[in-house]
Amino acid sequence: MYARLRPLLFRLDPERAHDLALALAGLAQRQFLPRVRRAVGFRPDPRLAQTLFGRSFAHPVGLAAGLDKNGRLAPFWNALGFAFVEMGSATARASLGNPKPRLFRLPADRALVNRMGLNNAGAERVARSIRLTRSRAGRLVVAVNIAKTHDPSILGAAALDDFREAFRAVVGVADLVVVNVSCPNTREGTTFEEPKALDGLLRALAVEVGYLGATPPLLIKLAPPPAATAHGSPMPGLYAEVVDVARRYDVAGFVATNTAPDRAGLAADHATLEAIGRGGLSGAPLAERSTALVRHLYRLTNGTMPIVGVGGVMSADDAWRRMRAGASLVEVYTGLIYEGPGFVRTLHDGLVQHLDRSGASTIAEIVGADA
Repeated sequence: MYARLRPLLFRLDPERAHDLALALAGLAQRQFLPRVRRAVGFRPDPRLAQTLFGRSFAHPVGLAAGLDKNGRLAPFWNALGFAFVEMGSATARASLGNPKPRLFRLPADRALVNRMGLNNAGAERVARSIRLTRSRAGRLVVAVNIAKTHDPSILGAAALDDFREAFRAVVGVADLVVVNVSCPNTREGTTFEEPKALDGLLRALAVEVGYLGATPPLLIKLAPPPAATAHGSPMPGLYAEVVDVARRYDVAGFVATNTAPDRAGLAADHATLEAIGRGGLSGAPLAERSTALVRHLYRLTNGTMPIVGVGGVMSADDAWRRMRAGASLVEVYTGLIYEGPGFVRTLHDGLVQHLDRSGASTIAEIVGADA
């Protein structure tokens, strides 16, 4: 059915289509959730289950950050079959984000470009929304992605305080907290991914952990490497330093990768890209770069820090390759936009088929097999 609806949706402005989809998901969550579950109608294969970060994942497929920014739809994502979801990004202060238009499709590349600018209702309201719906979300693992408020005047110590405020707001509702240190689509365009800046941020969050006691495991979301790394060029030494800093502060794992600010290797013509302008690229063009970073991180950590692979997971083959490179879990966003709500089951069933052919007994056995 989605194959017939997609051409109609793609005639709409991308953000209008996005808002319409979320509104329909909200309606389904309020009134038709049992029907959604029956329509999806699959039971996860137990061979795909894993325990990671002290949480049970029914299978490896989750929803990436950016779709449910305000944390309102956990029961719906559970009904679609996702094993986990990354809400947000949530920031300490509410933000309207960047001026519109700010979301663009590149159909020839099966990609999106966004410069949303971290629009969200603020971490307190995101946490409240998750709390109100969590009991209806079954076994869904809920991660919350936090970022610095989109305001270039928030710098230095104020930026650290901003992150700490967002962290305090979400720790009570999150199974995992993902620290977004690499968002490319804010006006200031700066990140905390540089090792010295990351050290300062994690030190500040460690102070919060000291105040709060037990908190959810922390993961760090990293930017993709340069496009050339997908073709064998060496990885920047930055990543080894980031891993060292992460270990110092008992970070539990990584999310790899965020969107990319460049336009390397696209089929879209120059005029189209010029008209779109800046923003983060997601979808199929990121697949090889994201896979390369997953493999690199797996090697750097000897497989001791679980990795969530995201960026260009557009098929079950993509998910399988990402896991064999070292990802224990995978997330989708752009693939869901292009393939529709049945995409979760498509990935699940495809992974089962790959597992059958591999001869492995469980999905965990193949993680990092090609690293």
